[in-house]
Amino acid sequence: MHTDRDHCVRAVRSKDARFDGWFYTAVLTTGIYCRPSCPVVPPKPENMTFYPSAAACQQAGFRACKRCRPDTSPGSPEWNQRADLVARAMRLIADGTVDREGVPGLAARLGYSTRQIERQLLAELGAGPLALARAQRAQTARLLVETTELPMADIAFAAGFASIRTFNDTVREVYALTPSELRARGPRKTPHNGTLALRLPFRAPLNPDNLFGHLAATAVPGVEEWRDGSYRRTLRLPYGHGIVALSPQPDHIACRLTLTDLRDLTVAISRCRRLLDLDADPAAVDEQLRTDPLLAPLVDKAPGRRVPRTVDEAEFAVRAVLGQQVSTAAARTHAARLVAAYGDRIDDPEGGLTHLFPTPEALAAVDPESLAMPRTRRTTFTTLVDRLADGTLHLGPDSDWAQTRARLLELPGFGPWTVDVIALRALGDPDAFLPTDLGIRRAARELGLPSTPAALTARAAAWRPWRAYAVQYLWATDSHPINFLPV
Repeated sequence: MHTDRDHCVRAVRSKDARFDGWFYTAVLTTGIYCRPSCPVVPPKPENMTFYPSAAACQQAGFRACKRCRPDTSPGSPEWNQRADLVARAMRLIADGTVDREGVPGLAARLGYSTRQIERQLLAELGAGPLALARAQRAQTARLLVETTELPMADIAFAAGFASIRTFNDTVREVYALTPSELRARGPRKTPHNGTLALRLPFRAPLNPDNLFGHLAATAVPGVEEWRDGSYRRTLRLPYGHGIVALSPQPDHIACRLTLTDLRDLTVAISRCRRLLDLDADPAAVDEQLRTDPLLAPLVDKAPGRRVPRTVDEAEFAVRAVLGQQVSTAAARTHAARLVAAYGDRIDDPEGGLTHLFPTPEALAAVDPESLAMPRTRRTTFTTLVDRLADGTLHLGPDSDWAQTRARLLELPGFGPWTVDVIALRALGDPDAFLPTDLGIRRAARELGLPSTPAALTARAAAWRPWRAYAVQYLWATDSHPINFLPV
């Protein structure tokens, strides 16, 4: 979008927050870069230049605006609606892969050379993987500096910097302030007790009903719960584990994170944003779905529905198999038994969370005869966890959606519904569709849409590339608990 100069200028002049994260405005006369909705008086068009990423702005020598704080913009929705090399690379960078494994590790996961990765990222984002990861580290450092009283040395290494000197130099370069000056400008801090209170931004509108309703209604006891107006769950992270509490607010999601290792902060935030689909572009989605006269009333009634996703793709695939042809309550019961028997125990002083969801390696040791399910589904379960455990099946932010669908369909007991629900909630495909789902077919009949899978799929072609969001609007016609914000 940054190449459409006229469009960008109009967005900046109107301070349109819908475009925050889509592009960044660099001001030649001041040397700063801003989000499109920056509250200051817009600069003259001849003094504006536009970049596709904060990292590109920083590489060009611009510093972040202290008023609009462009580093706190929602992420670009591009990376959630595409499955090409650049989008997959961006999802992995957000998940901390470059910090943990370097650019060679990123390239190995994607199956390309480091040179090819750098070339494509530079062409589309104006910055290579190291610069993009550096911008992310700077954002994490700022977050810790402003919200905690942690020593600066601890913050430097938690944010992923190799040295305190690099941390200091980067913060000064990006924000034109030293870390101490940045801390002094922020609100008064409370002593760090292991829990971080954060604000997760999103593009309005956001309807929390089906988003939090779905997560609460399907919550696995011990791993997830709804408590005091928050969805809480455990997180298995690269350096340890964590507990997160997420609460919907009018202009942000309140996030309380407790981590055993602060190096997991960036990954935890990325996974929470992915879980709640916070980088979506609801204006684009709803505009497309409104073109269908039968969907338009549903969209107008409750715009901004998101797709409830997951923090762990392998976990969700297992839960999808447990949920085949059974009720929501039965699926939760099956999952809870596995959690109690094979999950890692944790302490939760603030609530009732007791375990991390079992790893595929732990579930591969399950005696199939102990599973209270039909024999054919036991085979489906054991085959899935064996493939996940030995690495022959990989589910993650770097997954190629088409290839992963094909591999899932090869597994015994994996039909279209199971594959599509994994694509919708685990892989994050915004165009995943469930024409065989009973709830979708019932909603279709009530609305006057075709109710047979083939005819409904043909009608849904007009909803592309946002059929996953159409699923949310169709599900919302039912009185199932997944559609209502818990009280």
